[in-house]
Amino acid sequence: MADTVPTTETGNSDLVHQGERLDDLQISGRYIIQDPGRFCFGMDAVLLAHFSVQKPADRVVDLGTGTGIIPILMEAHQHGESYIGLEIQPGSADMAERSVRYNGLSDRISIVCGDIVKAPEILGRSCFEVVTSNPPYMIADHGITNPQDAKAIARHEILCTLSDLVRSTAALLVPGGRCYFVHRPFRLVDLMWEMRAAGLEPKRLRMVYPRTDKEPSMVLIEGARGGKPRLAVEPPLILMNSDGSYTDEVQKLYGF
Repeated sequence: MADTVPTTETGNSDLVHQGERLDDLQISGRYIIQDPGRFCFGMDAVLLAHFSVQKPADRVVDLGTGTGIIPILMEAHQHGESYIGLEIQPGSADMAERSVRYNGLSDRISIVCGDIVKAPEILGRSCFEVVTSNPPYMIADHGITNPQDAKAIARHEILCTLSDLVRSTAALLVPGGRCYFVHRPFRLVDLMWEMRAAGLEPKRLRMVYPRTDKEPSMVLIEGARGGKPRLAVEPPLILMNSDGSYTDEVQKLYGF
């Protein structure tokens, strides 16, 4: 059983611990606390936060939130009603909670330390309009040297499989609620199969390419609980120009 991380506001001076860093998110004055020795967010989290859509009355939960990057970014540019970040690793959940306090967002974002598999029991069934997740991309036994390492848990399906994630997502969503995932293209068939099996109809898809001459490196997908079959494929998102600089769209996402 998981406990909600306390969210009492405190001064900022004690929130960033030794060995951690404070990164400027370049949006609405938001910052994120990260530990380079554990796991730092990547571009996939930024893209997912912008790909997802929230309405003013939406209750949003991010599964496997890590250090809370996705709910912090979503709150900054979309302003749903409330946000929860669920994270099973206590160290990451603690950093996420401190980032929330650093940004003065304890009234908007809650961090819960708990298991995605048990998310419906922890957070409640059919209670959310939006669920997001940037899940582990790799299957559990692919190149792991230490299964207890924070980075391995973040990257591999050690504590939660893709099927676990999708089933919990479906249970958390209200009828007609929306889910947003970012994953690797080689897992797209698995992801879409699991979504349909759980009653989450794929509705919108966008491939992400490092450059125009490269294969896609990520896929962004939206699903709807109980939605009708019809998938809209959006134009590809290109990350870099031929000279190695970020494209205008990516620079805008990052606030450059």
